[in-house]
Amino acid sequence: MVTLCWAVKGGSGTTVITSTLALESTRPALLVDLDGEIDTVLGLPEPDRPGVIDWLLGDGPATQLDDLLVDIDDTTFLLPYRQSGTARSTTSMPTPDRWAALLEWFARWEARSGGEVWIDAGTGTPATALASGIEQRWLVTRACYLSLRRATRSPIRPTGVLFVSGHGRQLRPKDVERSVGAPIVATIADDPRIARAVDSGLLASRPPLIIRKSLREIA
Repeated sequence: MVTLCWAVKGGSGTTVITSTLALESTRPALLVDLDGEIDTVLGLPEPDRPGVIDWLLGDGPATQLDDLLVDIDDTTFLLPYRQSGTARSTTSMPTPDRWAALLEWFARWEARSGGEVWIDAGTGTPATALASGIEQRWLVTRACYLSLRRATRSPIRPTGVLFVSGHGRQLRPKDVERSVGAPIVATIADDPRIARAVDSGLLASRPPLIIRKSLREIA
């Protein structure tokens, strides 16, 4: 199964949540960084090789992707973002053919590993050529009116919601489900222990129990 996670508004915790889903998986897991923050969030060294964005913007064969993988632990692997160590390009965009080739490679990776793929697409609208080829699309959101307003206008429709709960919000979980037209598949508490684990570089080795329990069942 390939799962695409994204948010329509910054600060929702997409990278932390997607990374934890991969780490909590009971099967081999491939964590794909389309946002450029996973290595930092997990406290990993900066990749010393090109990343998935370099491949998408190039013309190399899909077999090159195997050489880009970084081991997180014995069963979890990262396909890093890295754009040749330079700032992100705002002018170059992957073509639909490159997204299609990436999706085909995901299928081959799943077949040979018996695992699953978790994609952190960051904030904003994921590429249509990518999202249209993925059945499980999870929107990460808080009970925030601005976030839900943007989500309802997005051309990418979620199949599920990862709901980040917090105090002081008027909107209820049912309001969120009704707004985006998809069920909440997990609720994650907005707990300061999660931020402390990220700040300490311990999310990969010692993720807080509160987020592990929230995501373990769906992972």
